[in-house]
Amino acid sequence: MTNVYSLDGILVFGLMLICTCAYLKKVPRINSWLLSEKKGVWGVFYKAAIIGTRLHIAVANFLFDLASYIVFLK
Repeated sequence: MTNVYSLDGILVFGLMLICTCAYLKKVPRINSWLLSEKKGVWGVFYKAAIIGTRLHIAVANFLFDLASYIVFLK
């Protein structure tokens, strides 16, 4: 189990945020409600969704590498 205060925990949290926002971008009602703001605090969710949709292969590879590290090496 990872905690948020380690580098592993921060990476897991960031990648899960990116994946969740990219998935929620496909839902029209949530897309207009949560991902409509492009600036400010709520803009983080919009930017995470854009990163998740544009770099989905790189994010998936990084998630696989991070999961392998946590399962086998930690």
